[in-house]
Amino acid sequence: MQLLIQAHAPTRRPAPGAADSPGLRIRSADAEQIALALREGREQLLAMFSGFEAALGTQGLAIAFDPVLNLPLWELGHIGWFEEWWIRRNPERTRGTHCSAALHRLDSLLPGADALYDSSNVPHATRWHLALPDADATRAYLARVREQTLALLPTGAADAQALYFFRLALLHEDMHREAWFMMAQHLNIELGLALPEACGALPQDTGEWAVPGGARRVGSGAEGFSFDNELQAHTPFVEPFRMDRAAMTWRRYLPFVQAGGYDDAGLWTPEGWQWRQQHSDGMPLHTRIADGEWQQRRFGHWRVLNQDTPAMHLSAHEAAAWCRFAGRRLPTEFEWESAARLAAEQTEAFDWGRVWEWTASAFAPYAGFAPHPYRDYSAPFFDGRPVLRGGSFATHARMLHPAYRNYFTADRRDVFAGFRSCAMG
Repeated sequence: MQLLIQAHAPTRRPAPGAADSPGLRIRSADAEQIALALREGREQLLAMFSGFEAALGTQGLAIAFDPVLNLPLWELGHIGWFEEWWIRRNPERTRGTHCSAALHRLDSLLPGADALYDSSNVPHATRWHLALPDADATRAYLARVREQTLALLPTGAADAQALYFFRLALLHEDMHREAWFMMAQHLNIELGLALPEACGALPQDTGEWAVPGGARRVGSGAEGFSFDNELQAHTPFVEPFRMDRAAMTWRRYLPFVQAGGYDDAGLWTPEGWQWRQQHSDGMPLHTRIADGEWQQRRFGHWRVLNQDTPAMHLSAHEAAAWCRFAGRRLPTEFEWESAARLAAEQTEAFDWGRVWEWTASAFAPYAGFAPHPYRDYSAPFFDGRPVLRGGSFATHARMLHPAYRNYFTADRRDVFAGFRSCAMG
């Protein structure tokens, strides 16, 4: 199968975390900037969807049920539904985070949309059995919703609350586009687009950074846009630590594989060893040895593995096992964020945004946490799963923010995820 995509992020992106980076700018963007971003994002989304149509066929864009995937046709409709639910149908949209979550909504432009696309109430497995509108009707629905969204964007000066749901809809769409890249990789569909250089080779001498200790700001403040799990900003004291300046490369990871690390129960946590026995063949996902060399499968094509690229499609279990093998550890999310912020302030070399990075921290609310109106964004997932920080080559540049907290269960390997390590002690 082949997926042809003509639009995505530029092949070279600004360094994330800097004051002028897209990830910081979008959170204080005005209505005009948001409108431009919405148009740019939608162009990319529809190009990707057309690629799925070409690869999977237009009759339902059918894929087999998979607990980590959504049907592309369902996902496209959900993106439009989410935008309409929080903006056009929401009489309190200008109240932002003060909007009532239980507010009565206006009727949808698409009759019956709530029964199809409300991810909070439509169980994942049932999405394969819904009578969805066809692709053309779904695109038309998204176009009508977007027309209304742009018409409702506040004119003139607008506070952060009045723009909150417009930013949320934009970033929500960005998340689903990355999920589509993950889907294409998972299904071995070729992407006909050169992806950003974030997945390129790293210098071999990145080394470690001795990060000084101190009280470090973590999380987001009330100004601009924030996701609810980033609040409230606080300043924990972080002890000095030594941390890799860049994500783990295959050159550092593969000796663990070659030394039998996948067969040494002593290197794995009990949960990790159980996962290894049940779900891993003893090799990193999408890798093999053929013709005497390491190869990697990228969107359906096997190619020679560049060992100076970030190791990815690794579970948190694999990351933790490598750390035990090497006598190192995963950073906490506070260490990761304090290093990312300090590096931006001091122009230290700290490379991130190539792969999502597992941390040693469990996803949990910060003190003072209060869910935003989209209550299912964070709170249902405060269940002990690990936090990932950073972003991947497939993450839109405006999603890259030092305070952003991602979260997946420790077994997930379909994510473009790797890790970096810290010295013990």
